[in-house]
Amino acid sequence: MTRPGAGCVMVVTSEQDVTANLVIESLNARRAPVVRVDPADIGAGLSFHARLGGGGSRWSGQLRTSSRDIALEQVRAFYYRRPSPWRFENLKPQARAFATTEARYGLNGLLRSLPDCHYVNHPAAVGVGEHKPAQLQVAARVGFTVPETLITNDLDAAMSFAAGHSPMVYKAFRGLPPGPDDQAQAIWTQRVDPIDLDESIAVTAHLFQAEVPKHSDARVTVVGTRVFASQITSLENALDWRSGDHDSLTHVPIAVPDHITWALRAYLDAFKLVFGCFDFALEETGQVAEPYRWTFIECNPNGQWGWLPDSDAIADAFAETLLQGWFV
Repeated sequence: MTRPGAGCVMVVTSEQDVTANLVIESLNARRAPVVRVDPADIGAGLSFHARLGGGGSRWSGQLRTSSRDIALEQVRAFYYRRPSPWRFENLKPQARAFATTEARYGLNGLLRSLPDCHYVNHPAAVGVGEHKPAQLQVAARVGFTVPETLITNDLDAAMSFAAGHSPMVYKAFRGLPPGPDDQAQAIWTQRVDPIDLDESIAVTAHLFQAEVPKHSDARVTVVGTRVFASQITSLENALDWRSGDHDSLTHVPIAVPDHITWALRAYLDAFKLVFGCFDFALEETGQVAEPYRWTFIECNPNGQWGWLPDSDAIADAFAETLLQGWFV
């Protein structure tokens, strides 16, 4: 149990999250109190209570996991990663849906409302920042170069856009849901031949963009005040570097131009984010002073970074950001 008067960092994620492990290791190295919680364990693996009233204006209470007791008012920092989906496997469908909704708005709602807590990132900010229409609009507003983009379910609009923006690519807004085996699946960025456009576009929303004639890609990870940037080159010259053989990718550090760094800060501030993983397409300019034109692709407010060469330094940045201002 956390000792009276002590603060702690709560890491909310699944048991299998190796990226969170890097942050926990860095926190442990600093002898910071840290507790790991997966809200999906609610039931035998997780119980809680919280009270409000009696003249007080803040929640106080206790959360108990299989290994720890945590006083809610002692949680000073909150690292939100990737908790498991709600389970409730033993309930019938209607009861399962009800229990899931109540847990989401009850337990999750409580964890989003902890007093005097520094969130990295706050789940509500993550939810807003995951929407590509908002991402692209804010990116353009803060000064990033953004590809010409169309969001539509209208065939005529798609045909007209394709006629003026060739080659054109399609991107999914969120990707495929898990398959029958619960394995994650994805739809990678892909080129679209206008002759393949048909009335099926009307079924749902689609995102089309003018293809960026890129030389390579950049992944920029911002944590608090620190910026980490890697140039990614695919030996296969893949349209989407995530779709190919990761062993064929090369990662080298790359300097981020000052105007891009400024826009990174402005972007995160607009979404009230502390952390974000940015993807850029890099076009060669032929200029020594600024060899690449940086085009914004997206920002994942809860992105992966554990596979990057500087992952240890990124984990340290997370630990420093979570502990800043309350733990010495």
